[in-house]
Amino acid sequence: MRLPRAIRLDQSDLQVLPKACEPGEWAIPGTFAFIDLEAENADNKLRIAFGSAWLGLESFGFTTLVEVVEIDEADFFRLVEQLARHLVEHYGAPSLPEALLAARGELEDAAGLCTQKLGSLLAIEREMTEAGIAERVLIVEPQRAKDHARIWTIADDEGPES
Repeated sequence: MRLPRAIRLDQSDLQVLPKACEPGEWAIPGTFAFIDLEAENADNKLRIAFGSAWLGLESFGFTTLVEVVEIDEADFFRLVEQLARHLVEHYGAPSLPEALLAARGELEDAAGLCTQKLGSLLAIEREMTEAGIAERVLIVEPQRAKDHARIWTIADDEGPES
């Protein structure tokens, strides 16, 4: 099975998100975290998280990019349990059994987004519409090397001259 995992290519998440998750955390879209968001009352960091962040499943912080990686069954079910407890404690899920069903659904949905090859980078975009929250997942394509100016060269290691 595949699941998104947080990746940090630069330090921007630490600056622009309300709470950045750590690289390597398993992640889900986490749209439920914004279900009661009132955009006009939200600060800029929360609006950025709403528009473009995944939810990390260890710290419950955010990341703007994830990579597609393999997850084993034991880790998957550990995450289901962890998310279920979070749903009870922070979102008022009525019971742990009901939260387990919701958490499993969230993780299965996230796994369903990972149909690309391993190592693919994914971003997410969300917007508020008249029908509710609309989201889409984007594949982040690396620029071709030829499209970039060459800024590094490899030189032989020449020791100090004697």
